[in-house]
Amino acid sequence: MAKVTIKDVAREAGVSISTVSNALNDVDVLNPETKSHVLNVAKRMNYVPNLNGKLLKSGKTKMLGFFTTSVSGPYFYTLVESMSRECDRLGYGLNVFVTKDKKVIMSNILGRRVDGVIIFEENMIEEQDIAAMEKDRVKAVFLDRVIENENMGSIIFDSYISAYKATQYLISLGHRQISYISGVDTMFDSVQRKEGFLAALQEFQLPFDPDFILQGYFEEEGTYLAVKSFLKQHPGKIPDAFLAGNDVSAIGCIKALNSIGYEVPRDISVVGFDDIDIAQYFTPPLTTVRNQIARQGMLVVNHLVRMIQKKEQGKVVKLAGELVVRESSTVKLPRD
Repeated sequence: MAKVTIKDVAREAGVSISTVSNALNDVDVLNPETKSHVLNVAKRMNYVPNLNGKLLKSGKTKMLGFFTTSVSGPYFYTLVESMSRECDRLGYGLNVFVTKDKKVIMSNILGRRVDGVIIFEENMIEEQDIAAMEKDRVKAVFLDRVIENENMGSIIFDSYISAYKATQYLISLGHRQISYISGVDTMFDSVQRKEGFLAALQEFQLPFDPDFILQGYFEEEGTYLAVKSFLKQHPGKIPDAFLAGNDVSAIGCIKALNSIGYEVPRDISVVGFDDIDIAQYFTPPLTTVRNQIARQGMLVVNHLVRMIQKKEQGKVVKLAGELVVRESSTVKLPRD
């Protein structure tokens, strides 16, 4: 069956092609009766507009691009779902580019294959790349660094303050030997959380032991192995508490402690980050910092679209975390 064209609709409706085009594009030059008549005919004939031609003419793709090196894990599940919903609400599509190839990233960004970009690239996008984007007036919102200019902004978590407050909370429970489980050293949130942790130790004049900084890579298995290895290699250094860079790491930490015979929180307290869905159902329910992941996804799309529409300039938004106290942390108790 031949595809219905705009000429077919015009012929059936008894109007010109330009009248059909104006009706379909909601151009305010037609009387309501003519517009309604044309739209009814187009609907009855199952006419599908040539979207590619329309977008080519307007110079817009109506697509946003999310560039990242990974979409695995609870954080990205929530983030991408939230961004997708907001894109749909605003009439945009979302292309997700998962790659570590910077040539692919920059060719898609500078090639105008999308109207605007959301970037979470673990610092793969360097200063010269940002300069090229600025020169080309690319609209961009970053999740992994602080940038603010006419065409670029950031929607980030206030990880530094959140980590500081989480460490302060553990100190208030009487814990003095606190280990931090780091994520990936090149990631913005990982660096900020580690610095917030160290700042709290300094503020409360607690000694810093480099051995108490473990590398879990934001992974359950990586953290499980790191904690078991640490305790095996340093039998005389048993932390009072662990602050993990995310909830997945906290879960890996608790499993490692349990496998060695420690009970959480009776022997050692554990605190995580993000408040993923499983956190409240894990055993024991996880004390954590609740990050506004879904809100971050909604805000990043909204800010980007408003920049594309020239309704606002780039800005930095820091989302505050909220400490959620559950059963994986308690006051320091004497050890047997």
